[in-house]
Amino acid sequence: MELKRVVVTGLGAVTPLGNNVADTWQNLTSGVSGAAPITRFDASKFKVRFACEVKGFDETAYFGRDARKMDLFTQFAIVAAEEALKDAAFDLENEDKNRIGVIWGTGIGGIKTYYDEAKEFALGDGTPRFSPFFIPKIIADIAPGYISIRNGLGGPNFGTVSACASSTTALSTAFDLIRLGKATAIVSGGSEASVTVASVGGFSSMKALSSRNDDPQTASRPFDKNRDGFVIGEGGASLVLEEYGHAVARGAHIYCELVGAAYSADAYHITAPHPQGDGAARVMKAALDDAGLTPADIDYINVHGTSTPLGDRGELIAIGKVFGEDAYRLNISSTKSMTGHLLGATGALEAIACVKAIQTGIIPPTINHFEDDPEIDSRLNLTFNVAQKRTVRAAISNTFGFGGHNGTVVFKAL
Repeated sequence: MELKRVVVTGLGAVTPLGNNVADTWQNLTSGVSGAAPITRFDASKFKVRFACEVKGFDETAYFGRDARKMDLFTQFAIVAAEEALKDAAFDLENEDKNRIGVIWGTGIGGIKTYYDEAKEFALGDGTPRFSPFFIPKIIADIAPGYISIRNGLGGPNFGTVSACASSTTALSTAFDLIRLGKATAIVSGGSEASVTVASVGGFSSMKALSSRNDDPQTASRPFDKNRDGFVIGEGGASLVLEEYGHAVARGAHIYCELVGAAYSADAYHITAPHPQGDGAARVMKAALDDAGLTPADIDYINVHGTSTPLGDRGELIAIGKVFGEDAYRLNISSTKSMTGHLLGATGALEAIACVKAIQTGIIPPTINHFEDDPEIDSRLNLTFNVAQKRTVRAAISNTFGFGGHNGTVVFKAL
């Protein structure tokens, strides 16, 4: 069976750096940090009191009174997906909408709704007074459901959950369905509304978060000697993936081609990455093999790069295993230094960074680098502090999640 080609024809985003792709990309390439003190709840008693929040997002402007029926992660999903659909310029009335699907990732779904409803019950007299929207607001699959319903998209529709690799898993699954001929196009991506009491408190108790409350904007510092954890973020990001022949026939603007995807498991620890990057190396090698590319074909890697001591080092070890001497000609960067870690949404957002790097020839930087880590190979070009220009023929995005879930996608210029 001959596999079909898959291209990217639409992008959408709601992020700590902007409520659309244009603003997000402008701030990414300008090295702007999205971190600031938490405003979504009173964090004064928390050890960590800052995050990368989405700013200026008015849910009532988008949804009116219906906003109360949706958790914020679903709202981010709908807005990002509908920007991507608009960007793809489908004439949906003249499309077979039963061939257009939605596959969406989230790591934890409606956690704020769950916390709020459980708290209200616990503080009451024991009488259950849960909202009739409680279950539809918390379940992980509700975001693709809403996107489908609002746009009449009757193709494959479900959610993917693989912690911080969730939206990369969604993209990879969408890619497979299209190239197997089971869909013409799929709106894919991920969203997370994780700046909540429960998630900030939980990640903080694990000592996973940076605690630089005195200087939030420099707290996310991947590969820096003094990195001390990630900065939690929120938002959504979406890509429209489409069968190449269909995109050409309708005259679509094509950003680039998605040519490879792979998954692996560390099979090592519930939260810690493999210290020698075993699973990370295997997933990158498998994705390159799937794409029919060699390490010499890749110009840019958007790394998982969370700003954790073990994770950053292990990923670079893995890159060295896969790329060998070619690692020194790559540009490598972690956009989490600016956006923070969007958990289940992070893979889709970083996939957009790869797509835009191919389109524009600009590599977004890894900001907040102050001191070299002697355990990190100084010959690697980690694109510190300032964006760099270069032709990007192909780029890969890595995402890794608690539970040892690893995902890599490979994009190539047409």
